[in-house]
Amino acid sequence: SLRLSDKKKKKGTRVVGPDKGNRGLRQFSMKVCEKVEGKGRTTYNEVADELVAEFADPNSNIGSPDPDNPNTQQYDEKNIRRRVYDALNVLMAMDIISKDKKEIQWKGLPRTSLSDIDKLKTEVIGLKGRIDKKSAYLQELQDQYVGLQNLVERNEQLYGSGDAPSGGVALPFILVQTRPHATVEVEISEDMQLVHFDFNS
Repeated sequence: SLRLSDKKKKKGTRVVGPDKGNRGLRQFSMKVCEKVEGKGRTTYNEVADELVAEFADPNSNIGSPDPDNPNTQQYDEKNIRRRVYDALNVLMAMDIISKDKKEIQWKGLPRTSLSDIDKLKTEVIGLKGRIDKKSAYLQELQDQYVGLQNLVERNEQLYGSGDAPSGGVALPFILVQTRPHATVEVEISEDMQLVHFDFNS
């Protein structure tokens, strides 16, 4: 009779780590990038068709198009085309390629030169200067607001106490400065909303 210990143990399924999946996806994205760069101008279908053919070739040594299961040998055309579409969208978002209708054009990998860095530094200095000016202007407006609020409170207290001044200038008012011998003609509309000045020097 057979004992339970004599039975062969089943081998456990090997778990694939996320690093291998990420490497497969990166390798596939680089393959798409190389295709577009080599052609200069191409289309999604052209890139996808070539990669489908390469993955279908058993002698091809490129990584699996499915990073979730990089050890699979199953050829999946739909999955490959989806990966090509995703990779092209990433390249377009990074401004490495441009797309005009169906045509895809290679623009180049981003490069940062010393002149670009100097230009960015100049822009930063300019933006900081604008921020400082706006901050100073905001502070001035806040001071004016506080001053007007204090003036309103003082006037309310004066009129509330019954000791209001007999003279003074009503607000708002217009102050005009001219030559000593100038003649100024003023016309005010009936609703007091429009004032016209005529200066004759």
